[in-house]
Amino acid sequence: MASLDQLTLDRIQLLHPKLRAEADHIYREQIFPALNGRASCRFSFTYRSVEEQNALYEQGRTSLHDSHGAKLSIVTNAKGGQSYHNYGLALDIVLVVNGNEVWDTITDYEGDGTPTWTKIVNIFKTQNQGWEWGGDWTSFKDLPHFQKRFGHKWEDLLIQYQKKNFIPGTSYVNF
Repeated sequence: MASLDQLTLDRIQLLHPKLRAEADHIYREQIFPALNGRASCRFSFTYRSVEEQNALYEQGRTSLHDSHGAKLSIVTNAKGGQSYHNYGLALDIVLVVNGNEVWDTITDYEGDGTPTWTKIVNIFKTQNQGWEWGGDWTSFKDLPHFQKRFGHKWEDLLIQYQKKNFIPGTSYVNF
């Protein structure tokens, strides 16, 4: 019998406090029960520091090869402070199949005629208010990415971050 993914549960706790309970509910009560095949869903990234975001931005630009010499691709157009990950307001998903993470958007692991990836996207888009999917973007498709803005532009969040307007005792922007 499948069990909840502990990495995902841990990563949910890294999200902005205003988003944790909702993300936990989506994962436990909507995604987990919807996947009864060979695949499960993992939240591969939630909160990402500004420094981590800058390093990711450099991938494929100034960091051209990984430690094994393989060519790196550009994976984001967002510099540090420009991503909702930097505020704990975004998450990326990946499927886990036979213990391995796979970014497979077309296989129907459930055997119900709908690709497993699409099933997860539909849960976020149709059952949960305010989530934006990176696959709907026109300039740069980011299929694993979901974010919830709470009506805030990243530029406004960055200003609050620079002012250190945080929830007391945390490094999460107060809004």
